[in-house]
Amino acid sequence: MAPGRPCAAGLARFCQKLKRRKLLEDSSMATSLQRCLSALDLTLLGVGSMVGSGLYVLTGVVAKEVTGPAVTVSFVVAAVASLMAALCYAEFGARVPRTGSAYLFTYVSMGELWAFLIGWNLVLEYVIASAAVARAWSGYLDAMFDHRIQNFTEAHLGVWQVPFLARSPDWLAAGIILLASAFVSCGARVSSWLNHTLSAVSMIVILFIVVLGFILARPSNWGEAEGGFAPFGFSGVMSGTATCFYAFVGFDVIAASSEEARDPKRAVPLAIALSLGLAATAYILVSAVLTLMIPWHSLNPNSALADAFYQRGYSWAGYLVATGSICAMTTVQLSGLFCLPRIIYAMAADGLFFEMFAYVHPRTQVPLLGILAFGALTAVVTLLLDLDALVQFLSIGTLLAYTFVAISVLVLRFQTASQSRSPSLAGSGPKAKEYSSFSDHLELVGAGHGPEPGRLRPALRPYLGFLDRGSPGTAVRGAVCGLVVSAIALGCVLMLGHSVLRLPLWGFLLLLLCSSVTFLLSLLVLGAHQQQRLKDTFQMPLVPLIPALSIVLNFCLMLKLSYLTWVRFTIWLLIGLLVYFGYGIWHSKENWREPPGLVTARYVAFSDGRVEETVRDPGQAPAQGPGSP
Repeated sequence: MAPGRPCAAGLARFCQKLKRRKLLEDSSMATSLQRCLSALDLTLLGVGSMVGSGLYVLTGVVAKEVTGPAVTVSFVVAAVASLMAALCYAEFGARVPRTGSAYLFTYVSMGELWAFLIGWNLVLEYVIASAAVARAWSGYLDAMFDHRIQNFTEAHLGVWQVPFLARSPDWLAAGIILLASAFVSCGARVSSWLNHTLSAVSMIVILFIVVLGFILARPSNWGEAEGGFAPFGFSGVMSGTATCFYAFVGFDVIAASSEEARDPKRAVPLAIALSLGLAATAYILVSAVLTLMIPWHSLNPNSALADAFYQRGYSWAGYLVATGSICAMTTVQLSGLFCLPRIIYAMAADGLFFEMFAYVHPRTQVPLLGILAFGALTAVVTLLLDLDALVQFLSIGTLLAYTFVAISVLVLRFQTASQSRSPSLAGSGPKAKEYSSFSDHLELVGAGHGPEPGRLRPALRPYLGFLDRGSPGTAVRGAVCGLVVSAIALGCVLMLGHSVLRLPLWGFLLLLLCSSVTFLLSLLVLGAHQQQRLKDTFQMPLVPLIPALSIVLNFCLMLKLSYLTWVRFTIWLLIGLLVYFGYGIWHSKENWREPPGLVTARYVAFSDGRVEETVRDPGQAPAQGPGSP
């Protein structure tokens, strides 16, 4: 054997570990968590996680500093982009009713390394989001008492002049984090009941804001005398859209809670659609009311809605708005602390994170250690750090997760049976077709013996037969890669072509033409192939068009974020790689599936319509089909 051959084989095995995918052999509803959430519970959980500090704080900040009255357009674009991502989440949440959200979706479709990085990113996203909401919560409450709490703290502890640290410790915000963690640790039913109550109060206050706000509206505040509707132009609208994504980060809590839903196939898609629609309506109407009540340049970013009523002579309404904001931000707090430990639980259960966080309390049926540990971590971050510069970080994490979920939908929709087929059953007979992954089994149960996904459509074979000449799935894989690369190029040209790259007109048009043509060709190649069709679960329409547009828009919005956001994001991902290669890759449960492995379930379909489930033990000979010796 050549000297370099063993080293090359070891490197190949190592690379294979990085891209191995999670096989969900058990399609039952069995879980160690408690399935107690209805579609209404999930809807209010999603609304509560989206309508909070974004409505009461972010709206005023974006309107005054980034967009002007065009903040309404920014929220519309952000809502449309979120809708495309939400449809992807809805399909996965109904199809894979397990906790983990984008982490799990990436794991079953794209591989372990990508899944860990997405999960690692989600952990930081939820920690920072919860801390930012807690700070906004304490700020609103403090404002109701003329900032006496902050003044008392600074008078006795002084003012910190340290970079990245807050001006002073926020004990009130840290306390609300710990209190919310205590409620979440009592179980999903207790959290859901509290969320229902606070969400009802919040929605009543929002309705009051919209009605009274339109009564006090002055259309001249959108006129040229005040700077016009879009004083910062198209660039300002897109920058505002990138930041407004922070307002819609919450619907993935529904997908992350699908393992606790009573009927996830129906409840998850319905809850995602309803919650996103309600939240988008609230943001668009409130932002319109805010900029119509008073000129956009006179807004107070810290408490825009309450201050707007105060400027119009309705100071009593400001107290009602502050009360509603506290209720809304508390629901966001509960939703974030509800979802965060479940992401940790999913990663720990797969062996990619420390095993102790996979512990589920036998009585409350919640991941107790994850709630307590990361609740305490969030409280410390809230107490000490200055979070203003990290708000954009939430958007980049969300956009990246949306992008990977959209790619995952394309991968699973066009995945050929041969891509998930185990070599051990390759010779099980010419009439047998093996379904070794959860998605394959769903196809088998839901769609019967329909067209095989990933294959060229029969009507197009006389004209595009060259696409079938390679191994099965080659054209689809190439089209997906081409789609992603061209989407990145298209986003760079559109967002950076003039401002950063400073391309001449001919160069801009050439790159725009090349990237657009590649993008459209990739779409056409995917559209020429058959998709996986399931009859008993939700599937998003217009695939591959909607996932492709979602990928492009997500990249465009990510490129509008500041370079410091990208630097911080890169540093966090590097830390994640150290954790993965130091712990996760060695403790992954997928190591057990490598021969000789654990007991695994396999589904085999025969030409006469029979479906058999075979079980393979360590050391057991491969299953044999009919007619095999």
